[in-house]
Amino acid sequence: MLERKPGALAGSTPLKQWREQGRWPAEYDRFWEGLQERQGRSAGTRQMIELLGLGRKHGYDRLQAAVRSALETGCCDVAAVHNLLTVSLEPRPPLEPVDLGLLSRYERPLPVVNDYDKLLAVEVRP
Repeated sequence: MLERKPGALAGSTPLKQWREQGRWPAEYDRFWEGLQERQGRSAGTRQMIELLGLGRKHGYDRLQAAVRSALETGCCDVAAVHNLLTVSLEPRPPLEPVDLGLLSRYERPLPVVNDYDKLLAVEVRP
């Protein structure tokens, strides 16, 4: 129902109950405020409802951690939180070198910029 009438979220009974039960952390309010600042009240509230849907799918503890992480980087974007929820936390296997075959003829050495660094270190006086 909230998807059709997002304005009802702010005064809704479930929101009041979540606050009373401690299930609505302060991070959610900060994130919601950020969404409303960026997208306006209605669109920001719609985004917040979408965010809460991610909690149903991935778990509310993980959602809270992802929202906190996004806020710590100054981000108020549902897509970023979704990415934080879905990114694998397992370490990735190390990359193995690949034989380039005929493509190796296009390899070039990296440029050396030591002389440019010397120019940057010189103090210029007007």
